Amino acid sequence: MHALHVGQGCPTLRLSSPGFHRDRDPFFWHLIRVDKLPAAQIKTALASVPDWSKRDKTITRTFAFKDFPAAIKFVKAIAKLAEKAWHHPDIDIRWNKVTLTLTTHDAGGLTDRDFALAQKFDRL
Repeated sequence: MHALHVGQGCPTLRLSSPGFHRDRDPFFWHLIRVDKLPAAQIKTALASVPDWSKRDKTITRTFAFKDFPAAIKFVKAIAKLAEKAWHHPDIDIRWNKVTLTLTTHDAGGLTDRDFALAQKFDRL
């Protein structure tokens, strides 16, 4: 459930959802600055996620499952990890295939956060 609270003349959004928990307080996540990685560090980080491909300012991977329900189960697990990390992939579902795309929009490209989350997704 989402609730809008107004305090000190400034609206704030308090988020709560059964089964989801975030690592950071939603009021302060935007204050954490994450720097875009230089090309040499991206190349090194890609070695830690060999099934992911770099495409422009993103990394992407397609996961294949036995059927649609299995793909959706994976997406639910992805959602929990992403919500906890407060970093969300683009998700494309095509029957038994799930394609994830990661980038850090605020930084304008790839950051350590993208590669850390990709590693967590790979462990699922």
